[in-house]
Amino acid sequence: MVLTAMLGNFVTVRDWLPAGKTGAVVFTIDDVHPATSADAYEAGGDLGQGALGHLERLLERHPQLAMTLFVTPDWREISPVPTRRWLARIPFVRDRFFLAPILPESTMRLDRHPAFVSYLKEFPRTEIALHGCEHVHRGPKIPVEFQDEGREECADKLRRAMDLFRVANLPFSPGLQPPGWNMSPALIEACQDVGLRWVCSARDVRSEPSDTTVTGMSGLNGASLIHPTALNGGRLIHVTSNFQATSRVERALTILDHGGVLSVKAHIVKLALGYVALDGVDDAYCNYLDLLFSELERRYGDRLLWTTVGKIAKLAVDALPEDRQPARDSEAADRR
Repeated sequence: MVLTAMLGNFVTVRDWLPAGKTGAVVFTIDDVHPATSADAYEAGGDLGQGALGHLERLLERHPQLAMTLFVTPDWREISPVPTRRWLARIPFVRDRFFLAPILPESTMRLDRHPAFVSYLKEFPRTEIALHGCEHVHRGPKIPVEFQDEGREECADKLRRAMDLFRVANLPFSPGLQPPGWNMSPALIEACQDVGLRWVCSARDVRSEPSDTTVTGMSGLNGASLIHPTALNGGRLIHVTSNFQATSRVERALTILDHGGVLSVKAHIVKLALGYVALDGVDDAYCNYLDLLFSELERRYGDRLLWTTVGKIAKLAVDALPEDRQPARDSEAADRR
């Protein structure tokens, strides 16, 4: 029998793991796009010679490891923080302008970078999912693409993002990591409108893992820290990011010993115009992950499910009671 715990409009899903598995591991990477080292920063465009090469080597060293890459199909952000500081000081006015230079539309559009797309398609055990459309917004919170937009505007952006993936002939899973972790009620509804099935919109690497701990750090609050969470009657499945470069191995073991999902987060860009991502993909972080994954393989053996977020979402939906199974809207059905 499936055990669930109601948290407002959230349902924690337990007993979703396949027989013989006692925990799961997912590895998700944000901000992937075609920028090269000749641009403001490298975000995958150098292929095997850049950050993606680090990930490729991790996959080679750990044959069970799988990845979810969150790709932005028309990346326009240059600086994640305001550089037009005088304008950023003016209340109300600042919200109407881009507070740092941005790339012209379509500069990083996926179909204009066929070598990058081909390289992504060759990655084994890897799914691609949405990380917004342009990863930029007017006002001080530059990376937070979905802020005060309404449901229809959010849906239009998501549809454009999906269309860009299709034009580039890059298959994608029906999931979203919203830029800046920001998951508004309008965006939740918009995800359902366009047929997305899962989201990752909470990061909590501080709360002590337990069977009942809920998120209280970045993004969505109140979702399970270690288990999949069904939103809006199961129409969206949420998985929390609960481990990063600053986390200790003991945290990973605690999550897995509670039968949870160890969701390891990374950002493809380590350094962007002076901004340093603590979980940026570099030699040091990948060496740490290599040691972590080796320890998990040694300690748990075949009891772990190494998988992607999309596959977790499908298993979680299938584990819901029939009266909570989501209805399949026509737009989603058309894409299947």
